[in-house]
Amino acid sequence: MKRIIISRTDKIGDVVLTLPLAGYLKSIFPDCFIIFLGRKYTKPIITASTNIDEFADWDNISEHSFSRQKKVFAYYNADIIIHVYPNAKIAKLACFVKIPIRIGTNRRLYHWFYINKPVTLSRKKSDLHEAQLNLKLAEPLINNFIVPGLKEIPDFYGFSRFEVLENNMHSIIENKKFNIILHPKSKGSAREWGLDRYSELIRILNPQKFNIIVAGTDEEAAQMEQLLKIYSNNIFDVTGKLTLSQYISLIYHADGIVACSTGPLHIASAIGKYALGLYAPMKPIFPQRWAPIGKKASYFVLDKSCEKCRKSLNCECIRSITANEVANRLEQCYNEKFGLLN
Repeated sequence: MKRIIISRTDKIGDVVLTLPLAGYLKSIFPDCFIIFLGRKYTKPIITASTNIDEFADWDNISEHSFSRQKKVFAYYNADIIIHVYPNAKIAKLACFVKIPIRIGTNRRLYHWFYINKPVTLSRKKSDLHEAQLNLKLAEPLINNFIVPGLKEIPDFYGFSRFEVLENNMHSIIENKKFNIILHPKSKGSAREWGLDRYSELIRILNPQKFNIIVAGTDEEAAQMEQLLKIYSNNIFDVTGKLTLSQYISLIYHADGIVACSTGPLHIASAIGKYALGLYAPMKPIFPQRWAPIGKKASYFVLDKSCEKCRKSLNCECIRSITANEVANRLEQCYNEKFGLLN
């Protein structure tokens, strides 16, 4: 039985888009044991996938001496490690404990010393989606490897182990309406649509059809204070009130989400919800690289080249997406849910 470490020690959305690699490896090597090396705060994402057999906490491991770190790595007794997110310390550890197969991109100088199965991969220059780029790192393990298509990827998430939604949260779900989560902020990791656009969307959506839930972190709640106050009678405000595990469960019980290129958008797409992404047409943050991938996922993006705001988070192109466009798409989602399509 092959024991494989997948190393991705960065953000939520990146981790979600790495889960298909685990599912793909399980489809090729059904008896393999997959250990996902990640950050503590992303553990709820990682353990939600049925394709992950064990979580390894890099935050905890990294606190120890190098000698102790080697003992921990040796304990995992891995045959293979795939460095999806390059990290010099992890690459060195894997080499020093003599993991037999060590895979990573050849674009990092330190990988020339620590890996033995290099993959030619330039994320910035590639036309592949982030999930496909992650999958490409399996190439050294498979003869005649072909990168799976975007339509195949949703089958590889295995995203189905969720925490039970607490009663106080369960009560905000209305089964006779379309439960839509609006996640307006991104902690600066993506171009944002703007709170005024979300305000307009809230005004447009028919309250008889849509149950609107606004979500975000504690910090984002402060930034959205005015919006949350003005529309307090039209929305359920859960900003800063949920752990990541609870938020995943809420997304599972809701019908969909509207957000820019953030972790919650990718979580919703992995679960199979209506994930409506808002994007700027700017490489490398454009949807060709970061679109939500799911059976009910879609996105909005202006059909033009966007370079004017490359050094600014205030993006005219993403703001050119109208609230009416998003509302019309949500109406279609509502009709699909309740079987009202012609």
